[in-house]
Amino acid sequence: MVAAGVMLVDKPGGMTSHDVVARARRALGTRKIGHAGTLDPMATGLLLLGVEGATRLLTFIVGLDKTYHATIRLGVSTDTDDAEGDETGRADAAVLSAATPERITAGIAAMTGRISQVPSTVSAIKVDGRRAYDLAREGVEVALKAREVTVSRFDVIASRRDSHAIDLDVVVDCSSGTYIRALARDLGAGLGVGGHLTALRRTRIGPFDVSDAASVDELADTSLTAPAVVAEAVLGRFDVTDDEARDLRHGKRLAGAAPRLAGDAAAAIDREGRLVGIVERVGGDVKSVMNLAQEVPR
Repeated sequence: MVAAGVMLVDKPGGMTSHDVVARARRALGTRKIGHAGTLDPMATGLLLLGVEGATRLLTFIVGLDKTYHATIRLGVSTDTDDAEGDETGRADAAVLSAATPERITAGIAAMTGRISQVPSTVSAIKVDGRRAYDLAREGVEVALKAREVTVSRFDVIASRRDSHAIDLDVVVDCSSGTYIRALARDLGAGLGVGGHLTALRRTRIGPFDVSDAASVDELADTSLTAPAVVAEAVLGRFDVTDDEARDLRHGKRLAGAAPRLAGDAAAAIDREGRLVGIVERVGGDVKSVMNLAQEVPR
């Protein structure tokens, strides 16, 4: 039987997130694997896989903030806002030259902090039950609503310029739901030259870093991170006694235990280091909002 846990994978370019899940299912011999946070085929980097009972933890992972390394090309627009789309516009040399480093810096500053962003048309957002990218591929005009996101860091670490384009290598720290392609598109639009994304790599999801991830060729030989370790890293730790663990698994509240809870929610971990479930405060009590099947100590 495959143990429950979370696997960090470094997704290569050219594969979908579902391709990685399928590869993991074959490598581990189980169908019960899911992922948190889709990466486009062009993108590379960190993908988190939940295995067996740990798939239930993905709900708490998907909303974590993220870090991306990307390359934005200013001067050229595409219909997908990335390099996989068809070119829809190109700025001439005179217009491009007006996109000075100072104007680029100001444009980036305006897109840092809490911003309103319209996702790319080819995003995975559902419209009337269907993915926006499927509708776009069928030629259906998709009008997605703007959403509030937070870009806490948007730094240029290198730039290259010629008469045809300006390439910016950037690092972005952002909230879940931020589209880096849309940042590229909107930066180019604001400068009047157009823009799209030519490279994207996700290097961090919450406390998890791509430096700890396995390649897709190493999945069969990679150890899973235990559910307790993952849940504690994401939510913090709430230690419980054997009696409390039993009560939580039976759906009972822990009366008066709320002062022991550092935040609003935490990972309840028993004396053997096993994850009992995710708990939250209710008044002065603590109750379970998600229980895991009791695991064998690892």
